[in-house]
Amino acid sequence: MQLFDLSGRVAVITGGNGGIGLGMAKGMAAAGATIVVAGRDAAKNTAAVNEILSGGGKASAIPVDVLQEQSCRALVADTMKSHGRLDILVNNAGMSIRKQPEDYTLAEWHTVLDSNLTSAFLCSQAAYPAMKKGGAGKIINIGSMMSIFGAPFATAYAASKGGMVQMTKSLATAWAKDGIQVNAILPGWIDTALTRRAREQVDGLHESVLKRTPAARWGVPDDFAGIAVFLAAPASDFVTGAAIAVDGGYSSLA
Repeated sequence: MQLFDLSGRVAVITGGNGGIGLGMAKGMAAAGATIVVAGRDAAKNTAAVNEILSGGGKASAIPVDVLQEQSCRALVADTMKSHGRLDILVNNAGMSIRKQPEDYTLAEWHTVLDSNLTSAFLCSQAAYPAMKKGGAGKIINIGSMMSIFGAPFATAYAASKGGMVQMTKSLATAWAKDGIQVNAILPGWIDTALTRRAREQVDGLHESVLKRTPAARWGVPDDFAGIAVFLAAPASDFVTGAAIAVDGGYSSLA
C-alpha cells in the first residue's frame, strides 16, 4: 500500500544501533527506506547495519556525537553526500541518571538534558535545510511516559522528555509551512539495556510495571516498527505535533 511505502526514502536514526532505535530502523527498512544508523559506538553501529542488511534492508552507519553541534551538522552533510536526500529523522539518542533530585550534581543534570533534549534540537535544526529543500520531511522525536508522569528517581530524565513533547509541538507549528511533520512517540516500559539497568537499581520495578500495564508485559523494540513506519510514511501527512503513547495501556490507567 503506497500510504505506508517508504521506498526511496532515507531515514537517519540517532541511537539506531540498539533498543527502540533498532526496532524502528528494522521496521522502516522493511517498508523500503534506506537507513542511516547514527551512533558513537562503531562496533554497535556495524552490528545494527548487518542485522538490517541480513533482513533484506538497506543500511549504512555514520558516527555522530549528538552533544556536538558540528557533529550533528556533519551527520546531515554526510547523509546528503552519500544519498542525496534526507526524508526522515528519528531523534532517539538518550540516557538517564537515576538519583533522588537532591543528589544530582549540576553536571549530571546538564548531561541528561543535553543528551536527551538539546541533541534532538541540534539534529532537527541541522536536518531542516535539507528537508526544506526537498519539499517535505518527517521528524520523529522519542519522548517517554515520563513526559506524562513523574518518578522520584528520574527528575532530569522526566524534565528532558517533557521538554521533548513541547519542542515537538513548537517545531511542528514552525515547519508545517515547509511540508515537514514533527511528532513524538512516548514509549512505556520497554525491555532494553536502559531499563534492564533500571530494574537493577529500582527495587520492585519489574513487578509494578507488570501490575499496572493492561497488556501485562514489558514492551519490546519490535513494538515500535509499526508506529515508526506510520509516522515516516505518507499515511501521516496530516498528523503533526502529536505525542503518541506506545505503552501497552500503561498511561491509560488513572
